[in-house]
Amino acid sequence: MEGAARSRTHAWECRWAALFTEPLGEPRSWLHSYDRFAFDAFIQTQIALTLPPLPPPALIVRRGWRFARPKAGRTAPTVAERNPLCRFGRLGARRADPQGPWDSSEPRHSRPSLIWGPHSMVVLHSSKVPVHSPRCQTDMDPSTEPLSDPTPGDLCGSPPSAAAPRKQIRLQERRGSNVSLVLDVSSLGTVEPLCSISTPKETILHLLRTSTRPLTASQLKEASGQAQALDKEYQKIPPNFVNSSELDIPGHALKDRYKTILPNPETRVCLQTPGTDGKAEGYINANYIRGYGGAVKCYIATQGPMRHTVGDFWEMVWQEESSIIVMITDLKEKKEKCVLYWPQKEGRFGRFDVRVTAVRECGGYTIRDLSLQVGSESRQVRHYWYSSWLDHQTPDCVEPVLRLVWDVQHEREALTHRGPTIVHCSAGIGRTGCFIASSIGCQQLQHTGEVDVLGIVCQLRLDRGGMIQTSEQYQFLYLTLAQYSRQLSQSRHGDRGRSNTSQTDRKAQEDHHTPATAAQLQDP
Repeated sequence: MEGAARSRTHAWECRWAALFTEPLGEPRSWLHSYDRFAFDAFIQTQIALTLPPLPPPALIVRRGWRFARPKAGRTAPTVAERNPLCRFGRLGARRADPQGPWDSSEPRHSRPSLIWGPHSMVVLHSSKVPVHSPRCQTDMDPSTEPLSDPTPGDLCGSPPSAAAPRKQIRLQERRGSNVSLVLDVSSLGTVEPLCSISTPKETILHLLRTSTRPLTASQLKEASGQAQALDKEYQKIPPNFVNSSELDIPGHALKDRYKTILPNPETRVCLQTPGTDGKAEGYINANYIRGYGGAVKCYIATQGPMRHTVGDFWEMVWQEESSIIVMITDLKEKKEKCVLYWPQKEGRFGRFDVRVTAVRECGGYTIRDLSLQVGSESRQVRHYWYSSWLDHQTPDCVEPVLRLVWDVQHEREALTHRGPTIVHCSAGIGRTGCFIASSIGCQQLQHTGEVDVLGIVCQLRLDRGGMIQTSEQYQFLYLTLAQYSRQLSQSRHGDRGRSNTSQTDRKAQEDHHTPATAAQLQDP
């Protein structure tokens, strides 16, 4: 009888193996008519007669297929349950519970599964292997009871026992009632505020506002010769360039010489359109720059005028009542750097009549006196043109730059009405930044005997991004201020020597006249 049972089992195995070796797809039509529970009972009976019981858990492996029992309590199988085949590697590893991944401490309700080995079919049970179900069973569905874990006796052929009724844990019972969500803050006392999270822009601005390195004359002389240390110091300064999204001005790109060099919105010069009472604003790529001691609107840094922005440039000169223009670029350096925005003798630019009244050369730069007239009102403007300083480079000698800085400074001090000094090169950040930084640094050395080059550059970049464009320009700034510090020290020693000489001569003269006067007083 045992041999006959084994033959029947082997026959069933061959018949069902042919079915499961087919690729996954629509199940055989005759498979729908099978009574699932009767089939399970038949298989369990055959296993009980032919094989000894296997202790759980057992690994489910055989061609990646398995046969799952339907959920308890359902009378009619669903459409998905009519297909008893499910891919273990693709669907069986997914959890039916949508609340998250499996946890070893979480109870799971596994089900008997049909597999077969080389010679027989077995029904195995493993509490560690999740069982896929077409429909998820959650705590929110109290009508669905989980299947109970089968006992080892179930694997020996006895039908599985009915699941004991279990009380479902409802959502509020599991997560707490709404009363427990009320917090009593009266007993907390003084609570420290949360630390604010700084954005990258705020971090850059904070670094530019707080960076400083005051140097005496001797320290400046020593630092000016350390090229590598100055390069590292320069690389650490944030450029503070402006993104185009921060500048919400329609059509501004048409008036920008370089698309990546834009004015800082906080210090941007806004042109007031004539006849609109200040209600309409025009755009120009220019920024107000603070001077020595943080004096506001001491300079204006701007780009070199283009053909269609020459009128805007002269409009800014008239609006800001500027009397000094410093130009540090040639008109063309391989490419156009600036257009000629003044006439040879007389010319009209927009609504302004410009006339050249005087021209003179001064050791490396040219000075022009211009007359700017609108209607019956005219103003005098002095134009300084330093053309030998090429873009992204430094001059061979610092003396012409120092001379230009002091000529502009003396001219500014002589003015009764001091509007902003307008400085421009091509982009308005490299050579322009060097000139303004040199001017501020010279004033610091003159008044305090110290200079903070790092602090000056950081202040300039707060007002206009990218000022001092290269590391070589930063080192040239140190050399220029170190040279001025030596000249200032020599001039002070010379003044002190001249002062001592004058005091000695005056004392000798007093000593020479005193005896003669006494003799005259004693002589009858």
